[in-house]
Amino acid sequence: MLSYIIRRLLWMVLLLVVISFLTFMIFYLLPSADPAVLRAGKQPTPELVHTIRVTLGLDKPWYVQYWKYLDRLAFHFDFGTSYQNQVSVKSQIFDRVPATIGLGLGGAVVWLLIGIPIGIISAIKRGKLADRLAMGGALVMISAPVYWLGLVALYLFSKGIGVVGIFDGAGTYPNDGSNVFTDPVHVAPALFLPWLVLAASFAAIYARFLRGNLIETMGEDYIRTARAKGLRERRVVFRHGVRSAITPIVTILGLDLGILLGGAILTESVFNIPGIGRLAYDAIQKSDLPTVQGTVIMGAFFIILLNLIVDVVYAFLDPRVRY
Repeated sequence: MLSYIIRRLLWMVLLLVVISFLTFMIFYLLPSADPAVLRAGKQPTPELVHTIRVTLGLDKPWYVQYWKYLDRLAFHFDFGTSYQNQVSVKSQIFDRVPATIGLGLGGAVVWLLIGIPIGIISAIKRGKLADRLAMGGALVMISAPVYWLGLVALYLFSKGIGVVGIFDGAGTYPNDGSNVFTDPVHVAPALFLPWLVLAASFAAIYARFLRGNLIETMGEDYIRTARAKGLRERRVVFRHGVRSAITPIVTILGLDLGILLGGAILTESVFNIPGIGRLAYDAIQKSDLPTVQGTVIMGAFFIILLNLIVDVVYAFLDPRVRY
């Protein structure tokens, strides 16, 4: 197991280098706005644009620019400096990571608490009214775009502007640097509605996925053997059925959570949450390459790391798995 983890960590480093190179080349080769012109403001003079380009290092060949970036990243853990405000990219990302982690982890807890029970009930009550209602609701939630659902939720439930107004703080995430980990009493109310909106489609997907897996699992021979031994139905379902059916759920959970920790752009934009997704979106609009590279690498890091954790958890969930 240890050698497997070490190999995966080495592959992680290689993948991050490849991703950073591809991101750099996409911005360098594809036509986009000149960062020096954007930095210079309205009606800049050619001399000012040239000075800014030299200051940012944009006058050097692409391979020199990328090598300097890679050298800073590998040996100093430095993501570079933003083209727009000359602020360290690392400080910008680390300031926003807690907001994104709080949104992603909270949303994951909500959709697991909703999706898994619904999936189990639908599988056990297959074809009955509860199953039809649950799967019908899941289909509606999957079909609803996150940005539309977020705006509707704000209109209906946000305190102060909503029709019902039962969620205090929704859409007013504090901009004083606090987060759900340092000041949960202050920040958590602003995240309740985003958690529910973010969890809606994911819970529906997980419920349908678990339902299908559990229905298939409950038809296996070892399930019939467990029943023949006189085990209670609840023990058969949860100890034998759900444990086997939930293993694929762990895979998609790792992938989904990694993507969210890399930035939930739509949810963060609708609810005004200063997370990594918002930072990446603003950087792309302004052709701020160092910030884009930093957010992409951070997102890739979360995805690769969580997939490694999922593979390790597999060995504990399924004794047949060996590395």
